[in-house]
Amino acid sequence: MSKQDSSEYFDPAEGLAYQTEGSSIEHALTVIAQRYVGDHPPHPPVYRVSRSGPIRKRGDHAYVFPIGDMFPEMTEDQVVYAWGKLWVREGHTFPFLIQSDGPVRLYHNGRKRFGSAQGEAADPDTPVRIGIQLTEGWNHFVLEFRPGPGGAGGVFGTSNRKNKPYCFLAPSTERDGEEGWIVTRPLSGPLPVIPGVVESESFTGTDWLPARAEHDERADAGSPKGPMSVMYGDKPGYAAYAWAAVVNRSLAPAKVLVSGTAYGPVRFEWNGREAGFYPEAGSFCFMLDALAGRGELTARCECGPDGWGFRIDEVSPAGMLCAPRKVHGLKGEWLYLGPFRADAELEISEYFGMDTLAQPGGEKLFWTGGEPGACIRPFLENELFGRWNYPLGVTLYGLLETSKTLHRSDLEHYVLRHVEFATSHYEYSLWDRERFGAAGLNNQLSDIDSLDDCGSFGALAILADRLRPLKGACRAADDIARYIMTVQSRLPDGALYREVGVSRSMDLTMWCDDMYMSVPFLCRYAELAGDSRYLDEAAKQLLLYKSYLYMPDLQLMSHVYDVRQGQPSRTVWGRGNGWVFFSLAELLAVLPTGHPDYEPLLQFYRELAEGYRRVQGANGLWHQVLTDPESYEEASCTAMFIFGMARGVRRGWLRSTQLYAQAAVSGWKGLTARAIDGQGNVFGVCKGSSWSNSHSYYKHDLSWNVNDTHGIGIVLLAGVELLQLMRHTAREPEDDPQLKASTVPGETGGSPGGTQVHYKFKKGSGNKRK
Repeated sequence: MSKQDSSEYFDPAEGLAYQTEGSSIEHALTVIAQRYVGDHPPHPPVYRVSRSGPIRKRGDHAYVFPIGDMFPEMTEDQVVYAWGKLWVREGHTFPFLIQSDGPVRLYHNGRKRFGSAQGEAADPDTPVRIGIQLTEGWNHFVLEFRPGPGGAGGVFGTSNRKNKPYCFLAPSTERDGEEGWIVTRPLSGPLPVIPGVVESESFTGTDWLPARAEHDERADAGSPKGPMSVMYGDKPGYAAYAWAAVVNRSLAPAKVLVSGTAYGPVRFEWNGREAGFYPEAGSFCFMLDALAGRGELTARCECGPDGWGFRIDEVSPAGMLCAPRKVHGLKGEWLYLGPFRADAELEISEYFGMDTLAQPGGEKLFWTGGEPGACIRPFLENELFGRWNYPLGVTLYGLLETSKTLHRSDLEHYVLRHVEFATSHYEYSLWDRERFGAAGLNNQLSDIDSLDDCGSFGALAILADRLRPLKGACRAADDIARYIMTVQSRLPDGALYREVGVSRSMDLTMWCDDMYMSVPFLCRYAELAGDSRYLDEAAKQLLLYKSYLYMPDLQLMSHVYDVRQGQPSRTVWGRGNGWVFFSLAELLAVLPTGHPDYEPLLQFYRELAEGYRRVQGANGLWHQVLTDPESYEEASCTAMFIFGMARGVRRGWLRSTQLYAQAAVSGWKGLTARAIDGQGNVFGVCKGSSWSNSHSYYKHDLSWNVNDTHGIGIVLLAGVELLQLMRHTAREPEDDPQLKASTVPGETGGSPGGTQVHYKFKKGSGNKRK
């Protein structure tokens, strides 16, 4: 939901402040946090069968269709079709990119949306951007490829790889749930009907590739030597695991008989304990003591002289064999892991979480289905939960601090689950990207190419890892630190900048946003690694950015510095300024007062605080363009300024404490009355930005959203910081429903308003973790 501008986002009667407890910060935090968690349940990844084949993603998540390589015998009068589908929760227009080596047509839900003639396909390196009106539910895409002078084939996929790394699914009923596209062989003429809905492949009148297995995977894979001979070939000296679940369908403990045929040595385990060992091929039979519900059945198979693997013939009387985890597109009940040298040690239960690569003997392995090429892959299909991006780094930071303030362990648990969703799959996602071209999850963490990809969420992950060790968090933090310090582009003086941006207009620019994408992470990694160099780097970057972007006449920050032109844009975008103030407040909280950059940074912080205080709006909120009161009241920058000023008063960084306390209090009153409704929805959050030398872009083109993750977390953090200030002054906010500035004593500066946190380092001391 978005809107261009607004003098009021909703009727005052709908505002949070209108509610009986609306002036209570604790109540506001509770309502906002619970709404967010309720809207984004913690679903795990979705597992799908993904076929190995020539059609694969590029690093930008677009699919490559090498039709000419797949069918070198294809003639000029033949045509090949590719068919895939995409699920969309709500209808909207989305831009896709298409490139082609020859003439191509694109159909969406049976209707032609794009077509190129012979001459239009001369430059396969130039993508065409096509806006498609996606419909709610399934969207079917068909590509029609014909040979041209450059060959046959092309590229098609998302134009927004960062936020919408779309994965297409196999569209037919026969392959329901599988990831990927299906293609025809070269046809002598066009399809009679272009598929526009889910239907059977046979209905189209042609065969589709990859070819589907003809055998029953629940039996012996069509081979007298066993299913693993079909999957892996004859490999003497090798072993592999099979994993399924047995469900006791009765309501009480029962004996479950399992019988079948072994094609080679096999050892069965039931819930981690041996259930039967059969050193030679032949029939087998064993009994399981099964409690009500389900348990894990695994089989370690070795390649014998006559074959390997097994077949289950019977599970009775109360038992039922089923897949151990829900995998869309899986045929049969077993997942497989192998092959590996038989002398390798492997604790199979360590891989039941399906987020870990097995590496027996050095080769990396992951679960597959029961036929060659049927890879199992996890995909992130949640809108937000489990995703790794910079706005969510702030959102979850706000939830984490709210959990501490409200003593809500459920909120803490939610944040930790979200972070570990990403970090536990980190190593896997690197492998997934290498093998399949682009990862099915962690698309930004697994392919870092900007500060946006890593710093904000990485800073949160370090905080979360302090509460309990999170699988993969330290490995990810180490890689992020290495990226920021040694890979990210820098100007000759060491200032971080965007040599290559998301779009060409962003190339060779420096954004004040990037202070939050780097500084908080460097602060927290300094403590994690026990190395003060990272804290020094954070301080250095803020002072460098001041030299490029600070405008002393306004005491405000320019949003962007144009490296080509050698000058700042002089556009005073609210959230861009907020990122700098927010980052300064985070750094000053941990920078030792004796650090050589402490005083210059404190002075910089004070100058900005005064500049922001002067441009605060009449209703307590700050505006999208800070110097233009006719631009809309923007919630995320308002929250950042509240946070920075409240912390500055509490810690004694600001001299005119009563003025800044009043500004923070007025800002919070404005948020709860005009930008947060009674359901905890946050209005007026500027959407993700590009940049411009004109204020008009920020005012008129850069509209606002409801519940944008750029704003939810910082609103929570603003409330937490203001509440800490109130508690520091020994008056709870509910004692003063109007949140008057008189709750804040009139300090004259100097003495800290709270406990200063200082890290203790040895210079260049290195990583002190165990």
